[in-house]
Amino acid sequence: MATITHLSETKPNVSIEDLLAGFHPSYRFGEVSFDTYRPDPTQPSQAEAVNKLKAFAETVGKNGSGSFFSKLFGKKKETKNGIYLDGGFGVGKTHLLASLWHAAPGRKAFGTFVEYTNLVGALSFRQTVEVLSQYSLVCIDEFELDDPGDTVLMSRLMRELSDAGVKLAATSNTLPGALGDGRFAAVDFQREIKTLSEQFDVHRVDGEDFRHRGLPDAPVPLDDDQIEAFATQRYAEKTLAVDNFDDLFAHLSQVHPSRYRQLLAETDVLVLHNVGTITDQAIALRFVVLADRLYDKDVPIVASGKPFSELFTAEMMSGGYQKKYYRAVSRLTALAREGQAGEEVS
Repeated sequence: MATITHLSETKPNVSIEDLLAGFHPSYRFGEVSFDTYRPDPTQPSQAEAVNKLKAFAETVGKNGSGSFFSKLFGKKKETKNGIYLDGGFGVGKTHLLASLWHAAPGRKAFGTFVEYTNLVGALSFRQTVEVLSQYSLVCIDEFELDDPGDTVLMSRLMRELSDAGVKLAATSNTLPGALGDGRFAAVDFQREIKTLSEQFDVHRVDGEDFRHRGLPDAPVPLDDDQIEAFATQRYAEKTLAVDNFDDLFAHLSQVHPSRYRQLLAETDVLVLHNVGTITDQAIALRFVVLADRLYDKDVPIVASGKPFSELFTAEMMSGGYQKKYYRAVSRLTALAREGQAGEEVS
């Protein structure tokens, strides 16, 4: 028999150790490697990225540009202190970044841009620097440029970590529609963090966005009076979080985003009553973080109300945070297809 819980009634208590323990690749990238990455032979930049990251992994844990002896004796560094993968959705950048994390020695952290900004919010900037300075490698997935404040904060964090000798690796988050603009993300990245750009080897990973190769539309939501029976029958031995949509996003405003991973710790399936369109941008951005944590944990969704393609307003989907909203819709749609039709999430 399924176990029923409610996210809107869950108040996670998370220690610093718990927060840091979450900075690793999600389960879907838990065992990837450079050998499991399959470069497209028509896209040579993909194989080049593998070779560059393999070489970069060998430098992790060794004296870098920020080390005392390197500065004292003026030793010429053989490689830059950071590497940045620029490219569109679904071309394998996260797979590559996770492969680097697995291959590199020493203590290391892997998280999204948002997770690091949330970590700073939870710990303070100075404490975050002190903690991460003890790591040999910090990987930042989906570096975002749509919030100037967060970009400046992350630039400062990366600069201080680099000065401490920490190796850095990052990926871009470029809208599919912006791919024709060439190095959009990389150019913005270099402009925003000028003090760091010379330390980064920027590599473009070209390829077709696999998430947009004829994928079906969001599934038709189920009737509201059917979703719990449907979910408990299909997921009879699982723990289901059953919530009203309005109650859930009201609760999210009371829980720090850094705790969303722990919020979902006991959840196998999310059952959402009466999904609606979010009009408050602050809540919408929190829901984006929740979508990322749901996707990381591969939590199937069974929902009634509006399809996830209508989760955000048209203004949001075309505004300054559109990258975040497109990613959230893509991921929630995939999880809904899994929950209602049994389709495997890529």
